[in-house]
Amino acid sequence: MSKPVEIDDKLLSYLEDLSLLRLSDEEKPRIVKDLGEIINYINKLSELDTENIPQCSHPFDNVNAFRSDEAQESYERELILKNAANENGEMFIAPKTVDTQ
Repeated sequence: MSKPVEIDDKLLSYLEDLSLLRLSDEEKPRIVKDLGEIINYINKLSELDTENIPQCSHPFDNVNAFRSDEAQESYERELILKNAANENGEMFIAPKTVDTQ
């Protein structure tokens, strides 16, 4: 079993940097307590006997059910473009959102 993680000011500062957060002096004791409880829970889970449990990437046997990629009938272009604010007879015309200059 690994040695217990000590949640000190150095670790808390490191976690603040990683998370791009700044904790107030009032928040720090609560965060230290919460992190300690999380680590204790994880350590408790490590006590479980998983010797005869098969490895899996997901707890369920579900698989993705993709449909085959086949061309299908669609709506008429004129019907779709009828609702466009701006179109050119073939496609929607949208405002430019990225300047490439």
